[in-house]
Amino acid sequence: MQTRPINREEMDRHAFTYSIVVPVFNSAGVVGQTVDRIVEVFEEESLSYQLILVNDGSRDDSWDVIAGRARANPKVVALNLLQNYGQHHANLAGLREATGDFVITMDDDMQNPPDQAIVLIDEAMNGWDVVFGKFDRKQAAGYRRVGTKLIAMVNRRIFAQPPGLAVSNFRILRRAVVDRICASRTAHPYLTGQALMYSSSRTHVAVRHEPRAVGKSSYSMARILRLVFTIMFSYSSFPLRAAALFGFVVAMVSFVLGLVYLLRGLFVSAPVEGWTTIVVLLAMFNGVTIALLSILGEYVVRTLNAVSAQDTYHVLERVAA
Repeated sequence: MQTRPINREEMDRHAFTYSIVVPVFNSAGVVGQTVDRIVEVFEEESLSYQLILVNDGSRDDSWDVIAGRARANPKVVALNLLQNYGQHHANLAGLREATGDFVITMDDDMQNPPDQAIVLIDEAMNGWDVVFGKFDRKQAAGYRRVGTKLIAMVNRRIFAQPPGLAVSNFRILRRAVVDRICASRTAHPYLTGQALMYSSSRTHVAVRHEPRAVGKSSYSMARILRLVFTIMFSYSSFPLRAAALFGFVVAMVSFVLGLVYLLRGLFVSAPVEGWTTIVVLLAMFNGVTIALLSILGEYVVRTLNAVSAQDTYHVLERVAA
């Protein structure tokens, strides 16, 4: 479940600064309460903090709510993205704005209770690069739990997620890990996988997970599947290698089939003149074509990853006191 932490000595949480990144999407009814509770918790603990709220193209009054909080509190920054880019893009925008020694990412709907951020901080003080929140009992629909298991399978295969390590979007990242994520060149950021890739020690700690207070989750099964395919095609060549293997298998079967029809044409009279030749050529060339296209695809995806632009979102407005 765990890898070795960087430091054996426990650190003092008051010696560091913290940035809390909260992506905001259509949560006008609850995001104000979330902001107020985060501020209350960090003020009570006398921690030096910065709260970054990223409006990810909300269609309700979420921007007005968070912009108002940012104008009233010098420790709060509000970013308004040009359109809805997705949670991971919004988190990346927040990470690039963050200045803290540690960065915490959490949801905007109070399902991640702000007081549980202190639990993450206390565990991080043991020297871990990354600490994920492991929910004692996740308050989510059944399809979300299925989606979580599916993504976990992808994480284990692509990002070498250690057996027994629970991951979630409620996490704390050391500054060095944040810097590596911000510097990475990818058109499709995926913070959970990148946190695994760019850290040497990670663990999880048990935290509470509350039912959603207002509204419902915007994550449908279709969006979860889209995320799974995005992860696979952006961070792994497995789909292309699988396609290449399929192409080679088809090519081999085609060669064998062609050989069978060739021998049949030589020793058994064919019902139609020239039919054997056409079947042999089509089977052979189609099989080879599939194999070659798969190999070319491998090089195309590697080239695309190499030249992907770093700016995968655009900030329309920034509000800070």
